Amino acid sequence: MKETDMNRSATGRLAPSLTRRGFTGLMGLVLATGLSVLSPGEASAQASAAAQKIADHFASVKTMMGEFVQFGPRGEQTGGKFYIDRPGRIRFNYEDPSPMRVIADGKSVVIGNRKLKTWDIYPLSKTPLNLLLGNKIDLSAKMVRNVKEEADLTTIVLGDKSMFGDSTITMMFDPKTYDLRQWTITDAQGKDTSVMIFNVQTGMKLDDRVFAIPYDEIRNRGPK
Repeated sequence: MKETDMNRSATGRLAPSLTRRGFTGLMGLVLATGLSVLSPGEASAQASAAAQKIADHFASVKTMMGEFVQFGPRGEQTGGKFYIDRPGRIRFNYEDPSPMRVIADGKSVVIGNRKLKTWDIYPLSKTPLNLLLGNKIDLSAKMVRNVKEEADLTTIVLGDKSMFGDSTITMMFDPKTYDLRQWTITDAQGKDTSVMIFNVQTGMKLDDRVFAIPYDEIRNRGPK
């Protein structure tokens, strides 16, 4: 799909709770009940070869695009299209009438409001998105909080206090196809924002302009 087609078919709606303070809760799936927070050693012990194989498969998918439905902390719902180009690049185009857009270019993540002409910018390395968009997901590392394997779902919870405090990201995979079904980012206040993805395609060429951040515009206007 050409970039012009993508922009025509999916432009901006974002849940109204998206604020500077709430950025770490931007995306995700509501955490499954019964998931405990383990010590790094305990979590590593649970990270079986099967779970690592799933994580390796996900990380090996360099490009991905599809549709999503997002559920915010207060139950608000919206949708749109997303694009991923590993490592570090993602874009969310929300449905009208929202003026919001979210772009990560491998170094920074920005949230822009086209109507108000405002921007919030964050280092990608200080957000949970950095784990989702990396070239490798190492389940033996200290960032693993939990791995739960079931017949129809494998759940992996990742977090790194040195990177982004008490926020975590939870990814849920189909254990048979290794496909990512949904993910959650839980912020330091324990609030979850949920994303379910569908109609996913992989392996396509994505135009670099899809992930371009307008730094000149950000510098000229800045956050307000």
